[in-house]
Amino acid sequence: MSWLGAGIGAGFGFMFGGPIGAALGAWVGSSFGSGLRRLGGAKAVLNRDGAQTIFIVTLFSMLAKMAKADGLVSKAEVQLIEEFIQNNLRLGGEERKHAIRIFENAKTDKYSIYDYARQYRVLVHNQAMREMVYRLLFAVAYADGELHATEEEILRRITVDLGLHESLFTAMQNEFERRGGNSVSDLKQHYAVLGCSPETSDRDLKLAYRRKAAEYHPDKIAAKGLPEEFMRHAEDQMKSITVAYDAIVEARKDKAKVVT
Repeated sequence: MSWLGAGIGAGFGFMFGGPIGAALGAWVGSSFGSGLRRLGGAKAVLNRDGAQTIFIVTLFSMLAKMAKADGLVSKAEVQLIEEFIQNNLRLGGEERKHAIRIFENAKTDKYSIYDYARQYRVLVHNQAMREMVYRLLFAVAYADGELHATEEEILRRITVDLGLHESLFTAMQNEFERRGGNSVSDLKQHYAVLGCSPETSDRDLKLAYRRKAAEYHPDKIAAKGLPEEFMRHAEDQMKSITVAYDAIVEARKDKAKVVT
């Protein structure tokens, strides 16, 4: 069953207001939307399939807003999104059409990317899911090889709307610009990934690593509504968390050797 059919078939019998509700209505059509009960975003309770549908609708709507941020949707951005649909989500022909329709609708709707982010934060309490959306926004922003001023402004500001720590911007920027290594700037990135600082004790560092790793465990992500085909991105985030922890531990060991 498609993620559209699963979301509706599992009792997705309501429609949200705001940008996500509008995007959902434009996607499934007014004939379906007119039979739905409108609920405020804060009162809605999503089951797994409902959360999956909301994730897809929100993600492609926000990707469209980011792609248009510099005034033009470039070929590189379109190609990245196409590859994402085919290689990561592995959507079939019909589902691909749905995703593209959501993307195209959002390019011209009246809502901002911040409107989508704020409502998604209310609907989805799992931080890992919101970080996943943020990572994909970065990928689109860097698709043409550079971060434009308007894109940078969005990525800096939207952390608040998504309920993420502002340091995540620096961590993601460093990751996309300079991968690997243990320079001072890289270590700052690694600390930001774990939500820690150089002053964090070894014990608290390990606890922070375990908490982050638990957030991105495949079973927990799937239970929160992430499509099974999307697990590769969760695995990539897990790798970043592990690399960050290992790099910090090694750097601390090297520093201790110098001191002794």
